[in-house]
Amino acid sequence: MKRVIAASVLALLIMGSASVASASAGSIGETTTTTTTTTATTTPVLVEAAPVPIKSGTGRRIVYANRQQRVWVINADNEVLRTFPVSGMLGQPGNGTFSVFSKSPTSYSPEFAGVTFRFMTRFAIGRNGGNIGFHEIPIRNSKPMQTVDELGAFKGSGCLRSSTKDALFIYQWATLGTKVVVVP
Repeated sequence: MKRVIAASVLALLIMGSASVASASAGSIGETTTTTTTTTATTTPVLVEAAPVPIKSGTGRRIVYANRQQRVWVINADNEVLRTFPVSGMLGQPGNGTFSVFSKSPTSYSPEFAGVTFRFMTRFAIGRNGGNIGFHEIPIRNSKPMQTVDELGAFKGSGCLRSSTKDALFIYQWATLGTKVVVVP
């Protein structure tokens, strides 16, 4: 199937400094985010983000592509509001459509002593019976368990770790019942 990708870019120059704008357009499976960066001494550079996976539903939802370790937050008009890397576990949770069933501003791991995290948005139950959700990178004994630069790698034990700003975004955007689609 031939993909048609339409993207519009808006660059704002304020007092000679760089501004970044991104926009996305297209239909499901064809959405692309394009970012332009401009400074007084450089040429604009276009960077494309990964398209929303095909067969990931329609409407207001969160899409998680397990093999890509990437999340898309999509509004009711099928526009990508945000996409970002996460760190989860290969094959966890299984593919399917889930719903957000609870949220907590702070939480902890019942499996690993001393592990805490913020902005937990739960949507599935894992193979071992524990909750799976989106949250910031966990802290173990006052130290982060990974860096933001390591997001996108399989480092989680079931949940989907993200940067603090991305975890907070999902925590604030998702309501109870929000659809979460997990694809391979």
